[in-house]
Amino acid sequence: MKKIEVYPEPVGGWASLRGAASTLLGHDSLLKGGSTMRRVNQPDGGMKCSSCAWPDAAQSKAIDFCESGAKAVAFEATAKRVTPEFFAQHCVRELKTWSDYELDQLGRLTHPMKYDTATDHYVPIAWQQAFDEIGEFLREQTVPARTAFYTSGKVGNEPAFLYQLMVREYGTNNFPDCSNMCHEPTSVGLAEQIGIGKATVIRSDFAHCDLILSLGHNPATNHPRSLVALREARKNGAQIVAVNPLREKGLMRYRHPQSPMEMLTGGGTDLANEHYIQVKVGGDSAFLTGVIKAFLQDGTPDQTFIDEHTSGFAEFVAWIDAQAWQTLEDAAGVPRSQMHEVAQLYDHSKNTICMWGMGITQHETGLDNIHLIVNLLLLKGNIGRVGTGLCPVRGHSNVQGDRTMGIHEKPDLAMMDRIEQVFGFAPPREQGLDVIGTLQAMQDGKLDFLMGLAGNFAKATPDTAATLHSLEQLPMTVMVSISLNRSHLHHGKQAYILPALARTEGDHQDSGFQSVTIEDSMCNITLSKGINPPASNMLRSEAAIVAGIAQAALPDSRVPWPEFVADYDRIRDAIGQVVAGFQEFNQRVRQPRGFYLGNSARDRVWKTKTGKAQFLPPEQPFIPEVLQQPDTFRLTTIRAHGQFNTTIYDLDDRYRGVYGERDVLFMHPDQMAAQGWQVGQRVDVTAIYAHETRTLKHLKLMPFDLPLDCVAAYYPEANDLIPLSHHVPRAHTPAYKSIAVRIHACP
Repeated sequence: MKKIEVYPEPVGGWASLRGAASTLLGHDSLLKGGSTMRRVNQPDGGMKCSSCAWPDAAQSKAIDFCESGAKAVAFEATAKRVTPEFFAQHCVRELKTWSDYELDQLGRLTHPMKYDTATDHYVPIAWQQAFDEIGEFLREQTVPARTAFYTSGKVGNEPAFLYQLMVREYGTNNFPDCSNMCHEPTSVGLAEQIGIGKATVIRSDFAHCDLILSLGHNPATNHPRSLVALREARKNGAQIVAVNPLREKGLMRYRHPQSPMEMLTGGGTDLANEHYIQVKVGGDSAFLTGVIKAFLQDGTPDQTFIDEHTSGFAEFVAWIDAQAWQTLEDAAGVPRSQMHEVAQLYDHSKNTICMWGMGITQHETGLDNIHLIVNLLLLKGNIGRVGTGLCPVRGHSNVQGDRTMGIHEKPDLAMMDRIEQVFGFAPPREQGLDVIGTLQAMQDGKLDFLMGLAGNFAKATPDTAATLHSLEQLPMTVMVSISLNRSHLHHGKQAYILPALARTEGDHQDSGFQSVTIEDSMCNITLSKGINPPASNMLRSEAAIVAGIAQAALPDSRVPWPEFVADYDRIRDAIGQVVAGFQEFNQRVRQPRGFYLGNSARDRVWKTKTGKAQFLPPEQPFIPEVLQQPDTFRLTTIRAHGQFNTTIYDLDDRYRGVYGERDVLFMHPDQMAAQGWQVGQRVDVTAIYAHETRTLKHLKLMPFDLPLDCVAAYYPEANDLIPLSHHVPRAHTPAYKSIAVRIHACP
């Protein structure tokens, strides 16, 4: 470990500016990247940042990006290149020995490449030849049921729509998607309770709330632009309650880099300093139950709203009454008094927003956590009023839009009807494979083909060792990417790397420069238009790549693939015919800041089985039995400040005080002392399951403020600890955040 250094300042501030500039310099893109940043998140010809899905403020700003956004732009605008000459110099066997960080630093892919078995090198291939070979394999060497098509949430609406159209005309709904691994419990749980799996808030609601419950997320690292909204809310007098096992800098004090006063005076805005609840890892459902129990004992529910808009209230209250306080305290790891404290704040508030991240969803109790959040807000009618609502904080910039466009293993039957009417083929109606189903099919030898549209499938998924091995057993893999990653090195017998334009690059087609659209996490649809010259004249847009494969695989298709690629307005016209809510798409999206797609629950229209919002009790035990075994710790995975999802920008985690290291295990210093362990000491971490154990070796101990008997390690390094069986019931999201482990000092 290069150094451990306590970070004394608020998050943001000069350090964020230095971090952004350093990344741009490191990629030789200071001038190019700097000019690009001025167009990020700007209306009228700007581009949407590929880093996160947080919506823009109503009022335009001359500069509207964060440190993470600057790093994302730097990686796209980098001067570094991965050329055919690079692949000629390095065989795949060698590249497998490189770290993920080293791979991420290589820069942009420039040419379509095909794996050569005889030499163990990737070699250049012409675009049309690649399309023809992929198409021939899909037509002649496999069947739809033995194929899967992965999607990253960075993909824009237009290529996502073409992708699902191609796959469904081919004949499958096997759509493993990054949504499956993050907010799937949100989508499933909200749909069950309020009839739609999306946020009910809009950006301006944060100016009208007086209480924000921030649950299971670290905004400074994962969603820095959300800190601006939290800052505004605090300045308007709102209270913020943070519920998170780790005491994160990003939830405590924020210095806005665009505030001259704060930057010059060294000031900042307190966020959740007064109300920071450090639940044990996996203790969220018990804590939320305790808050609800305390509120029902001493608070005042909105009985009129409950009677008019909800069902299941009496049954839910009976379930709450049956829960013992001691059980809730033990499972949550916090005293009853803290649950009453939050319940009192909730009772006294007029307008409450709940916002959450994957610290809520990636548990075995993830679906229960969502149900309890909704239950809490329903008690006071905090859905469907200004200043209130549900705010899942999503990661990838268009992960919500991809799902809206039909990237889903569970097809929307009404949308399938419209596809058949518009395009003249009958799409499949049966449920396909999600991520867990795809991984299981790979391990069982029931899959022949995997295509990845952006992302890094190999590292984003659980059960890493088995996944890498299974990828290498596939007859064919196809990866559409902008940079080299682990998924290109653990590949099928036939393998292709197809390099795509980045979000920041100009996409010139026959009708001129094209734009794509993005749906942010609050249902706003906006245009995004790249401005930079492509990293190589051999790159193609994601839409063009999808269309090229579709034409080769579906020679009799009636879909006008060339016309769609020539002019993305034609794709949007088709979307308007097929996807609900997108009528007059081209006209509406060209308004300043685009348009709001709408949310039925925000209008108190409940598209549930009963026509009302549903109170639902949890289905799982508060704490699984395996987490209650003696001598076990509760492990959660976290992301470092220097990364976005699987992309490692740098090896520093500034706000947690770790520099130059990722093989780290965070533990409370008192517990380290009790074990006789020292900072930097190497330990092995063994995950405990009913029928197996898995070990991650040689992690360095790092002190951090988190509850006793709880530890944390970085994602994706810890993914190998998680088998396919360890997931959220019904939602199938891997339970990255609640793992029973034993820890042993290395000899």
